[in-house]
Amino acid sequence: MNNRTRLLIMFAVILMITTTVFAQNAPIDFETGGYGMNWTWAVFENDTNPPLQIIDNPDATGINTSTTVAQFTALQAGQPWAGTESLHGADIGTYTIDATNSTIKILVWKPVISDVGIKLVKPDGWALPEVKVANTVTNAWEELAFDFSGQMETGFDQIVVFPDFDLVGRTQDNVCYFDNLTFSEQGAPPAGPEAPAPTPTYNATDVISLFSNAYTNVTVDTWSAVWDDANVNDVQVEGDDVKLYTSLVVAGIEFTSSTIDVSGMNYFHMDFWTPDPTAAPAIFKIKLVDFGADGVWGNDDVEQELEFDASTLSTESWVSFDIPLTDFTGLTTTNHIAQLIISGDPNTVYIDNVYFLNGAVSIHEEINMPTGLLSNNYPNPFNPVTNISFSISEPGQVRLDVYNVKGQLVDTLIDSHKTGNTYNVSWNADTVTSGVYFYRLSLNNKVIDTKKMTLLK
Repeated sequence: MNNRTRLLIMFAVILMITTTVFAQNAPIDFETGGYGMNWTWAVFENDTNPPLQIIDNPDATGINTSTTVAQFTALQAGQPWAGTESLHGADIGTYTIDATNSTIKILVWKPVISDVGIKLVKPDGWALPEVKVANTVTNAWEELAFDFSGQMETGFDQIVVFPDFDLVGRTQDNVCYFDNLTFSEQGAPPAGPEAPAPTPTYNATDVISLFSNAYTNVTVDTWSAVWDDANVNDVQVEGDDVKLYTSLVVAGIEFTSSTIDVSGMNYFHMDFWTPDPTAAPAIFKIKLVDFGADGVWGNDDVEQELEFDASTLSTESWVSFDIPLTDFTGLTTTNHIAQLIISGDPNTVYIDNVYFLNGAVSIHEEINMPTGLLSNNYPNPFNPVTNISFSISEPGQVRLDVYNVKGQLVDTLIDSHKTGNTYNVSWNADTVTSGVYFYRLSLNNKVIDTKKMTLLK
């Protein structure tokens, strides 16, 4: 057994143990037999730090009739950011934020209006700033929704709650209650492509194909290596075989048992489709790894990773990457290509027609995007009306859609022919629930931009 095999087996065992022990524990309902009641909650920055108490629901009416809730007493002498946190390495387990799993909700009952904050922390203490949302009623239960789509990361193992985050300063001790922290269901990914990627028409003698119905494919050992962080499924789009990656952080595609000599090729090709937003800071990465002259992992390996941003990516459109192998500048040898690694954000990705080519490539229409500008909505957050403005530089069929965090179409605000100009439109969201929504502008069936907005009722 070589060193690489031992490492992969060790990693697989560790991953299996980690997955078994640290699954996400939710919802946090503080009920007997549920999650939260017996967790180790620490209180910080709250003067004498009275402990978090799990008590009978003092107001079992309205939207919260549960039996028990958490009580946090925010002391006047405490800091504005006083809060409570679960125990690292236990309690919450592990939690990954991706495009289908980026909303956290909490029920709160407070005697004052102030921000409620929620923060997720990794085992080493790394965290982005807390997300804050203010309650809008007092002395009654209210559900608040927190948008974590800007913090898409993997491996969080601690949750921190700031029930009364008041930078102005408290005038009294405030007894606050919270309950039923829920996390977006992973669920099924948003709707996929309605049509397959363009069928390649190159001569088979000029192609080394990893995955394509148009060619005979070489042997690929795995489309999701044991060391990666992604889920992959085989799906079909109108009879065409496609690889679907969900919860993608990094995916290892390996053909180590029979490495590929692409020294006679000059392009790498991949077709890409995602339902996720592709505006900045979204980045999709493609890496090729060559195992060097000895053809095995380690020693003389070379690799190169390329990044693609909003100037190339598109939401809900097939994008064809035709990459000169010379762009992979670190790939100084190409006789034993053994790994293709994709990573980044978007996190739901459809992949097709993965091959190396010897020849000239055609220019695909999919990467020639129309020009336009989608502005930030105002106000944001809003209740229930917000205004959206956009401009287009050429005439065409304009569509402005609103989607929820699961990628489901909620409303179509515009679907008509427009001349090049600046336009304004209002969205009245009185019929939908509080939460995060995305609005997307398309011109002639090409997506220009996608932005997010927050509805607070």
